[in-house]
Amino acid sequence: MEGKSKLILVTNDDGIYSKGIQTLADIASEFGKVIVAAPLESQSGMSHAITIKYPLRIKKVAVKNKIDYYGCSGTPVDALKLAMNKIVNKRPDLILSGINHGSNASTSIVYSGTMAAAIEGCINQVPSIGFSILDWNENTEFSHLLPYIKEIIKKVIDQGIPPGTCLNVNMPMLNGETINGIKICRQNKGYWQEEFDHRKDPQDNEYYWLTGEYVNLEPDATDTDEWALKNNYISVVPVTIDFTCYNAINLIKHWEKY
Repeated sequence: MEGKSKLILVTNDDGIYSKGIQTLADIASEFGKVIVAAPLESQSGMSHAITIKYPLRIKKVAVKNKIDYYGCSGTPVDALKLAMNKIVNKRPDLILSGINHGSNASTSIVYSGTMAAAIEGCINQVPSIGFSILDWNENTEFSHLLPYIKEIIKKVIDQGIPPGTCLNVNMPMLNGETINGIKICRQNKGYWQEEFDHRKDPQDNEYYWLTGEYVNLEPDATDTDEWALKNNYISVVPVTIDFTCYNAINLIKHWEKY
């Protein structure tokens, strides 16, 4: 996958007007023709949701630096599917998702609309990368990360990644320290300990706001994405679309009945 003639599709879950997607699109334009297709509004936490009960709309909302931006009324996966079928009318050479404002490390990948778009790319046999930064600030600073983002994109373009695999890339926020490098690692084992903050609106109607904190089940492991990020590395986790637990097959093989 070499040369500037490549078609690159860029999406996200923070919405088409986010700083992250515009930064990623500008970087991607150094490697080929870029089309941006993303939700018109934030769709964070939508995972791999698709819209089937309502009509979908997609329209060109801007042209910046010779890049066409298309806003979709649906989810990140909706935007990607529509773009591939109705905007570019072909399979792109590369799909990039992000830059997401907020971590998608560890089990957050399960909830992530950003990574769902990258996984959708793998399903369609397109090399795909999801990028996230550990900073929820919509005006966060990306400049310290640009060389690393370019390097990862270039490696995928030049060397490829295995079929059915995408990359989950998470990056530390700007904290005055130097990025130590890029770490290829595995997904940390952990979960979100959820809490629902009970509140009342001005009409005295009850509602709940989801909060909580991440519980790391292996805090001493040094080969995980959480360790890498804590130690100021950029974490790169190869993710597969095959959910099969191969170790369990032989354990339950005796359940078969003919």
